[in-house]
Amino acid sequence: MSTFVLVPGFWLGAWAWEGVTRPLRAAGHEVHPLTLTGLADRVHLATPETDLETHIDDIVNTLLHQDLHEVILVAHSGAGAPVTGAAHRVPERIAKVVYVDSGPVADGQSQMDLYPPQNQEFVKAHLVDGWRYGPITWEEQEGFGASTAGLDEEVRAGVAARMTPQPYGTLTQPLRLADGSAAGKLPKALVSCSYPLAQVRQLIEQGHPYFAVLSGPEWELHELPTGHWPMFSRPEDTARLLASL
Repeated sequence: MSTFVLVPGFWLGAWAWEGVTRPLRAAGHEVHPLTLTGLADRVHLATPETDLETHIDDIVNTLLHQDLHEVILVAHSGAGAPVTGAAHRVPERIAKVVYVDSGPVADGQSQMDLYPPQNQEFVKAHLVDGWRYGPITWEEQEGFGASTAGLDEEVRAGVAARMTPQPYGTLTQPLRLADGSAAGKLPKALVSCSYPLAQVRQLIEQGHPYFAVLSGPEWELHELPTGHWPMFSRPEDTARLLASL
């Protein structure tokens, strides 16, 4: 059996993994879904100083204080940056890093750097009090390339009602990776949901700056056809795929 640490994307908390956590635990796995500082049930801890380093610390401290080893560390969407940072901090605790419709962020890069200029301006226009990025509509999500396939109106309404603002510093602080970290050699997996795997392979072959890194021998590529939120649209299948890793 395996030990999973599940990290949700923007605006979400540990609750987002409920449909995945149940079947994984029923199969005998140890599962730790996380709520990062300033979100969901920890929204009251958000401050203008909450940043990417805060969220990296959340993940690292979970591994250390729960004394977790051989962890399958899972990032969904915007959790790619803090999960990458945590993997570089404590690679000795991790068996595999899994990116679910997500990917690693490069040293010196922030989440905002991944967005085209018009999307960066959109984010800035949707800040609350100047330091919180409020949840956006499902239609606006599509504008960021986040497919809503598989989510009916009831699910959309339920998820939207539980979303909380994302601390802006988690988008703007550049990721700083330790020199010489063993994390680069850790086994890694991509679970592509919004993009067909054939398209992903084509982008890798073309040397696309966001996909070229996936060509390394440490990577395995998987596909789960659905929208950007497989934990809501196909939770049982998401659990089965993670268990297979």
